[in-house]
Amino acid sequence: VGCKSPSRRVAVARSTVVFPPEVLSAFRLDDEGRGVGNTEMIGPKGPIFETAKIAGIMGAKKTSDLIPLCHPLPLDRVNITIRLVNNTAVIECECTVTHKTGVEMEALTGASIAALTIYDMVKAVSHGVEIGRTVLVGKSGGKSDYVREDDGSVGG
Repeated sequence: VGCKSPSRRVAVARSTVVFPPEVLSAFRLDDEGRGVGNTEMIGPKGPIFETAKIAGIMGAKKTSDLIPLCHPLPLDRVNITIRLVNNTAVIECECTVTHKTGVEMEALTGASIAALTIYDMVKAVSHGVEIGRTVLVGKSGGKSDYVREDDGSVGG
């Protein structure tokens, strides 16, 4: 990292959480005023996806505390979106930094922590919930750019 010049770097990671039917029927689904694909699951502990977004942002910011030898980065932005597609929550975490090293680990950590939070909030209904693929969808800045060919989407 020492000899590199600071540049704007962006990384996007995706993770999925697959729900068995009993989970979707146990929680209230609210999409009022949120637009297409922005359904929120409401449980006894509160809004599940909103809570997962906060946890994912916190996780991305704490990546260097969790991953040995990972450089602490002053993140410019962390944005997490969660969409419910059929019985699957699709989580995307985008991280941006202006620094000498990339933000792939922060994006992957943010998406993973959001997925774990969703699991935690629904596990009382079913332990059959499955955390699916977590993939780097793309990155830009630094030595080279990367775009995942299959885009890591549900079923992809």
